[in-house]
Amino acid sequence: MTHATTKFIKSRRSVRRFRTAPVPEEIIQDILDCGRLAPTARNVQPWLLGAVTHQELRHRLSDLAEYGAFIRESPVCFAVFTLAGEKYFLEDGCAATMNILLASAAHGLGACWVAGDKKEYAPKVRELLRVPKEYTLVSLIACGYPDEEPQPRKKPEEEVLFRERYGE
Repeated sequence: MTHATTKFIKSRRSVRRFRTAPVPEEIIQDILDCGRLAPTARNVQPWLLGAVTHQELRHRLSDLAEYGAFIRESPVCFAVFTLAGEKYFLEDGCAATMNILLASAAHGLGACWVAGDKKEYAPKVRELLRVPKEYTLVSLIACGYPDEEPQPRKKPEEEVLFRERYGE
């Protein structure tokens, strides 16, 4: 029997088309709180997590983010920043991002992760959102009520999983 949580994780998909309905503030706050509670190396918690609902700001984020045009139509865009000087800034930021994706799905929302780290637009996003210089963008997450049900093909287990040692 499959546990409800693993079944839920296996059903989550990236959504890039959203209905126009706004996401209630209490849901946005709950999702941010789930990001805040992500696992973190040495409990450093190097993140700064934000939510952008203002239409003009989302349009500007969409214009900046390569492969993030759908941010324009999402009712909310979450932004995950971490302290760039921390040794595990990327791992911690990715954990917070995954928590945000899962919390969004738990609320019946669709979401899609847009890369931030190593992207040329990362400093421009930081400046647009007035985030202090010591932080770096890890991800943008477009989020809203889904207007699609994507069914991407996933690689078969034998292509991507191994036990003990690869190839044995």
